[in-house]
Amino acid sequence: MNPTIYDIAREAGVSIATVSRVFNDSSCVTRKTREKVLAVANDLGYHPRALAQSLARKKTKIITVIVPVISNYFFMEVLAGMQGKIADYDYDLQIFNVKIADNLLSQADHIMKRGWGEGYIVISVHLEDSEWQLLHKYNVPVVLIDEYYSGYDTISVDSIEGAYTATSHLIEQGHRSLGMVCAKLDSKPIVDRVLGYRRALEDAGIMVDPAMIVTGDDMERDGFTESNGYEAMSKLLSLEKPPDACFCASDIQALGAIKAMRDHNHRIPIIGFDDLEFSEYVGLSTMRQPMYEMGALAIEKMVGRLEDKDSDITHTVFSPDLILRASSPGYAGFNKRNKRAVPAE
Repeated sequence: MNPTIYDIAREAGVSIATVSRVFNDSSCVTRKTREKVLAVANDLGYHPRALAQSLARKKTKIITVIVPVISNYFFMEVLAGMQGKIADYDYDLQIFNVKIADNLLSQADHIMKRGWGEGYIVISVHLEDSEWQLLHKYNVPVVLIDEYYSGYDTISVDSIEGAYTATSHLIEQGHRSLGMVCAKLDSKPIVDRVLGYRRALEDAGIMVDPAMIVTGDDMERDGFTESNGYEAMSKLLSLEKPPDACFCASDIQALGAIKAMRDHNHRIPIIGFDDLEFSEYVGLSTMRQPMYEMGALAIEKMVGRLEDKDSDITHTVFSPDLILRASSPGYAGFNKRNKRAVPAE
């Protein structure tokens, strides 16, 4: 049986309250008594539970992450960055998964109400400014990723710029009929990426055809799935005049789109968005989001906020980078005439 504070109190000849004060670094204990209690605890092999200690001090040393869908590749990359950076600090992470289909404000409010975290990092939870304002009542540090609200530190990627760059590259390579594979049309990333796509076409003097902006029927994870990409690309290829190139709103959808092109025996250049780990292996051109770096920066901002709650609020916006691979023209191994990838010489 594991030793308890009762065992330590008995062996040290002190009260249970004194043992508790020792483990919670109370100043109300003499050095001699502290040393005696710690020596007995060491002899018995007792280690106080970190969470119990933290709660007693009103400091949990825990940063809570609120994330919609743990299985999403984007979230996993961001979380990896957090895990890598938090090793530099004396904090632990705990993760709460929320359901997109339910009331997100209510779920976030319920988690913060528990008070288990000293600060909260919220990933891709999109609320109105008035809703974020309601969470100020908890007076705890909050860092938002993939969202903007003036009252909290934020980290995001310029989706409008990314979609504009991807679409413009395809136009520069001579394509005039461009499709776009979307996810849930009213989700914030899609709203911004459609805007960037449309602006690129308009700036090039190309009329925007609403029929070229499509999404699939699978709305799991807001449509950011392989099956949604497959369905959307199938719809594009079934048009009387299919597009001659395509911008995909995410790499995971682009993966499904590639399979759809294979099944329809119709290959067109495509560019995705994210640069997930698998993208390099399938030769997918994409707009790279610095997901790992975003996670690491979120930890830095959170720790800084915990140490100085009165510091200025910061908003960091990353510019995505165009990464060319075999799925699109402009890459050394792409044969534009045959619209297929060939080995580079």
